[in-house]
Amino acid sequence: MHIEFSPDDFQVALSTSVVLYGFDGEDLKLLIGTKTNEPYKGADVLPSVVVKPKEDPILVARELMRSITGFDDWLIERLNVFADPYRNPVGRVVNIAYYGTLRLSEDLENDLRHSEYRWVKADHIPPLAYDHNDIVDYSKERLKRRVKRRPIGFSLLPREFTLNQIQRLYECALGRELDKRNFRRKLLKSELLIDTGKTIRSSPRAKRPSGLFRFDEKKYRTLSLEGYDFVYQ
Repeated sequence: MHIEFSPDDFQVALSTSVVLYGFDGEDLKLLIGTKTNEPYKGADVLPSVVVKPKEDPILVARELMRSITGFDDWLIERLNVFADPYRNPVGRVVNIAYYGTLRLSEDLENDLRHSEYRWVKADHIPPLAYDHNDIVDYSKERLKRRVKRRPIGFSLLPREFTLNQIQRLYECALGRELDKRNFRRKLLKSELLIDTGKTIRSSPRAKRPSGLFRFDEKKYRTLSLEGYDFVYQ
C-alpha cells in the first residue's frame, strides 16, 4: 500500500474537549465555560484547548481540568473523535473529546479557579457553541452504558453515602426513575457496599436517619475490570 502526504494534507488543527460530570447528592452536574474570544465570544462551551503538534491529547485534557478544578483525583476516558470539516468556522479542527467523573464537594462546586467556568445540571444544558451539544449527548449515552456495566458511583459519590443518594445518582445517569425496592435488592446483592454502621439525617423533615454505606474497594476493582449486568427496573 502506497500512502503519500502532501503539505496541504497537514492544514488541520487538533483540539480536545472534556465533558466533566460531578454529583452533588441530588443532581448530576456538568462543567461548562464561557468563551472569551472570537469566534462565538460570550457563548457557552465545554472546557476545550488546542493540542500542539508535540503534545499528547489526554495529557493536555488532564492538565486543562487540573488548571480549572485544582484536582487530579478524577477518572478520564476517551469519548470519541469529532471531525466534521465545518464544525469550526475558522478552519478544519479535529476534536478528540474525553469525559470524566469527579467527586463534587461544596468547595469544588463554589471555588473553581477560573470565573468563566460553572457547573450546570446535566439535564438542563444550555445551547453550546460548535458541536459541543452533540459531544454532551454522546457522553450521556456512554454514561448510560457504563452505569449498566460498571459501578461508576465510586468516582462520583462521597466516601460515605446513603442508599437514596446512590439511587438518585443512577436515576440521573439513566434519565428515569427506578423502583426503590428492586434497585436496593440488586445493589445489596452485588456485595459492592459495606454498611458503616453510621447514620445521618438527610433533611430536617426526615422521619428517621438514613444508614451510611461505603464501597468495598476490592469488590469495586474486580467489577470495574470484569463488568457486570446491572440492569435496574
